Formats: sequence, C-alpha cells, structure tokens
Amino acid sequence: MKGKIAVFCSASNDIDPKYNKVAADFVRAASLCGYGVVTGGTVKGTMGVVSDALRDCGGYHLGVIPRFMEQYVYPELSEVIWTDTMAERKTLLRKDTLGVVALPGGVGTLDEVIDTLALVHLKQYGGKVMLLNHEGFYEPLRALLQHYVDEGMMPQATFDKVLFADTADQIINMLEA
Repeated sequence: MKGKIAVFCSASNDIDPKYNKVAADFVRAASLCGYGVVTGGTVKGTMGVVSDALRDCGGYHLGVIPRFMEQYVYPELSEVIWTDTMAERKTLLRKDTLGVVALPGGVGTLDEVIDTLALVHLKQYGGKVMLLNHEGFYEPLRALLQHYVDEGMMPQATFDKVLFADTADQIINMLEA
C-alpha cells in the first residue's frame, strides 16, 4: 500500500446519483493505484457506495465509527476503529494519512473539510486537502474561502493548500505529485 487517504463524503440517501458514481469511480481508481481508504465506514449514502466499490475491487478500507452509529457499520470493512465522539472520529479519520479527499457531501463533509483546513493552517496536519469539485460542487466554498483571504481573515498560503480537482483522475495525480 502506498499510503492511506481519508475520504469525506455524504451519508445521505437523497442525493443526485451522479455524486455516487463519481465517488465510486474515485475510490476504485485510488485503490487500484495502491492507496488504502479511510472513511466513516457506514452503509449510509455515498459512504455505503464507497464501501461497496472498495469491497468489489478488493481495496483496503478502514472505517472509523462512533459507537452510537454501530447499527450502520458496513459489514465488510478491512478494519474498524470505534470512537466515542464525532470529534475523535475526525481525528482518527486523518491519522497517518497522506491527505484528505472531500467528495461532494453535506454539512458533515463541510465540517470535516473546515476542521482539517484549520489544522493545516495551525501546522497540525501535513497531508493534502483535496476537494473533488465535480460539476462545480465546491465553487461556493472556493468563493467563501477567497472572501476570507480578501478580508484578511485567512492567509493566502492557507487558501493555496486547498486543492480543487474537477475529476477523480486529477485527484489521483495530486496524490502522486
């Protein structure tokens, strides 16, 4: 294994299927390139789609799951780490990873991205922060972060650490760089 990447994604079953397709394509490609994947490890939404894709291609899949979500655990994870809180989960999702990849997702994904970016800014996380900007999904976040830079609330150097990619292949290339 070349290393592990954390994948942040939606747990909603109500999203456009195009986001699930791009998620499955990405994790398959990452796995076939030799990367292990760390996720929230549940059967819900895109997380379940990612889990299915990793199982189907034989990829390594570490799930980090709070105990209160035990009923949603994906049954065929390579490995499971149980946590007591969501904060602990976020920390362990990133632990020993080369980077994080945010697939299109909801408020939980946004929380994970911003938390990671704050740690990057504070030099507490050295991995890459990559957002799969499928069909412009993350353009509003890019604009907000640029606004923070423009208003002096965030340095340009922190903004520059957020890597936006339009395709799964671009994310793989970012990992390989």
